[in-house]
Amino acid sequence: MKKITNTFPLCVGLMLLLLSSVLQAEVPTFTIEIRGHLFYPSQLVVPANTKIKLLVINQDPTPEEFESYELNREKVIMGGAKATIFIGPLKSGDYPFFGEFNPKTAQGVIRVEQ
Repeated sequence: MKKITNTFPLCVGLMLLLLSSVLQAEVPTFTIEIRGHLFYPSQLVVPANTKIKLLVINQDPTPEEFESYELNREKVIMGGAKATIFIGPLKSGDYPFFGEFNPKTAQGVIRVEQ
């Protein structure tokens, strides 16, 4: 009985880890890069009614803030770093975003389509 008790937490932990990776695999991932105070791509098309994982990679040496009033998101990404932002599920339409530290150049839109 002692062996079963000692391995039970390990088995539960392993099952939770496997379940977590299966659930994460189902979320589509999209990538945006920041280079020269610009977003690449500046327009990203994603599916409607789907939660997505947005990976923002800042290639610049300076920090930038990904901000969107329509998406209700803001995240500072240090120079040379990356950040993960979950958004959605969203209805069809355009959701603009911008770089708070360089708002005249760092602009983009997430277009959600059926």
